[in-house]
Amino acid sequence: MFISHKTMTAHGEPATSDESNSNPVHPPVTSDVPLPNGNGNHKSTIVIENQPKRRVSIISDPPMIAGGGVIGGGYDNIAYEQNPRRKISQCSQHSHTEIGPARRKSILKDTPIHDNESDRASTHSYDYRGNALDILNAKYNGHQMGQSSQQGSNGANYVEESWMYTFCLKCRGEEPSASWEPPFWQKVFPYPLCPTFRTVSRLISLILIGVLIWVTAFVIIGDSAAPGGQLFGLVVLTVAANFGGYLISLTTLPRLIGMLMVGILFQNVGWVDLDGDFSKVTGHLRKFALTIILTRAGLEMEPKAFKKVYKTILKLGIVPWIVEAMVMAVMSHFLLDLPWIWALLLGTIIAAVSPAVVVPCLFRLRTKGYGVAKGIPTLVVAVAGVDDALSVAIFGIISTVMFSDKGLGYQIAQAPVCIIGGLGFGVVWGMLARIFPEKGDAFVVPLRTLLLFTGGLMAIYGSEEVGFEGAGPLAVVFSAFVSNLFWCKDGWDVEDNPVSTAFEIFWMIFEPILFGITGATIKIRELDSHTVSIGAACIFTGSILRILTTAGIAFGDRLNVKEKFFVGLSWMAKATVQAALGPVALKHLDENSTDEERNYAAIVQTICVFSIVLTAPLGAILISVTGTKLLTKTKQPQDLTGWRRSHRPSIRDISIIDEEEEREDPEIPEDKETQDNTHNNAHIPTISYSYNK
Repeated sequence: MFISHKTMTAHGEPATSDESNSNPVHPPVTSDVPLPNGNGNHKSTIVIENQPKRRVSIISDPPMIAGGGVIGGGYDNIAYEQNPRRKISQCSQHSHTEIGPARRKSILKDTPIHDNESDRASTHSYDYRGNALDILNAKYNGHQMGQSSQQGSNGANYVEESWMYTFCLKCRGEEPSASWEPPFWQKVFPYPLCPTFRTVSRLISLILIGVLIWVTAFVIIGDSAAPGGQLFGLVVLTVAANFGGYLISLTTLPRLIGMLMVGILFQNVGWVDLDGDFSKVTGHLRKFALTIILTRAGLEMEPKAFKKVYKTILKLGIVPWIVEAMVMAVMSHFLLDLPWIWALLLGTIIAAVSPAVVVPCLFRLRTKGYGVAKGIPTLVVAVAGVDDALSVAIFGIISTVMFSDKGLGYQIAQAPVCIIGGLGFGVVWGMLARIFPEKGDAFVVPLRTLLLFTGGLMAIYGSEEVGFEGAGPLAVVFSAFVSNLFWCKDGWDVEDNPVSTAFEIFWMIFEPILFGITGATIKIRELDSHTVSIGAACIFTGSILRILTTAGIAFGDRLNVKEKFFVGLSWMAKATVQAALGPVALKHLDENSTDEERNYAAIVQTICVFSIVLTAPLGAILISVTGTKLLTKTKQPQDLTGWRRSHRPSIRDISIIDEEEEREDPEIPEDKETQDNTHNNAHIPTISYSYNK
């Protein structure tokens, strides 16, 4: 309604005729009213100027309480809003009359309608979760009101303001689809203070699968699978490593750090024994894990991007790798007294980049738009794959030369035969993976997955059997890359590849196994402080020189100075290749090997493990923190739908980046009507209302 000649009191009653007719502009009115927070009386002043065009809503009947007083229910006075903390934006879908804290839109809001009534009620869990929290808040508020009548609205949302609520909300990820829950679940286990039914059911399923497999293994194998046996110890180590990785992931560090620490703990406390004949089992598990690592590296390379910038990828993938490997070899030779052949072996392992650390961090940046315009995340991931293939291939060549008793001609033929043979096998196997199975087959995804995995295993074991160990890793990476190239031509997308999703599931199984048994190779009592300190100095020196080399040779690649240094920083994290290859040299030794050779192999293994501990968390932090400072952000939204479950923000991802910047919604243009209204009302002073007791 418009205010022109008549005025009203704060309670909505008309003023006297004398006052309204004689004085069109009213003097300030003051009154003592209790504040909503219960802090006593407050002098409030009304100053209304002559503003005939301003629209003001007057409430005729203000909300009352039992005692006859006025509660803070005025809708026009911000101080009396029922929920002053609510954030209402131009793109909000919430009504301003809703009560409760500002919540993110539930992913379950648009859930399809179910036929079953109980399913329909439990699937729309957004409102149901709110009801569960309302019950907790009501119980707390009732308890507080019984203790003090002055509490007011301070405890209105106690549960959602508590540190426990915030901690639980940080520890959970968004579900990719609507989830079914029993009708009683939210009453007993309210969100997010308790896990969802989907999480609990998944955990129970995994436990049942593990128990059934253990029972079967116990019947087949016998004592080794019984409690106290080596196989049983490996299973316990794997489960504990997975849990340790989860705990470390809550601190936003890579999961593999927790897995490695659990392995070191089990070894030095005496809870696991993987030596003796059982070391053959762990050796085969490492090869399985290596096959998965290299296959994922090949599938992560985008063929179109690789074709456009293959010169840049090869340049940045080979030259910095050579620099870091040579620096590590030279320093370890002179400072650790390693022979040149052992020093080169160590350098090839340390120079590899870890996709397990780099890929999640870069995905977090890419989903926020950092570096997308120039394709920096794709460049870094592609180079990481090239580095892994190069490290494993050169390692295979050097180790074959070291531990082979064949002639000089055989050793000279190692490099060309391994390179040509590995690339040739990759091309042939990649073409077969396109033709078989037929692309329209209903079982094309599992068949392609198994075909690629078994082909990689055959390449790894076959190259070792024929004496050209370096050809296998190249064959695995290149077969995955060529297969992905043909699959993309048939309509698949690199970011929506179901075979990549299958290998991510394989990696979830083998990741705790690999890093658990790698940590279990470290015996702290037998460590030499001199080896550890010098090894750390060698690792950091090689990483720094690699960063400087990357920034120096990245000319002509459309990268500015900040982006060049970011690319160099992103390649300092070590993990997967070091865990897979670090203990291999020690496994190659037999009873005829000398104590000196065993000492060299132990030094290589120790430095590889410490390179993971030192560089993996540091690399993840540097990528996440410096990415927002050194890369340019674009407002183009990213499409995260499809098969790639890991390409959605989850607890497995690094989340050091401040999430507050995501709430600004930079992609949504500012409402012009809101701008005009704000500009037009800028000259109008703030109006406050007071209520008399």
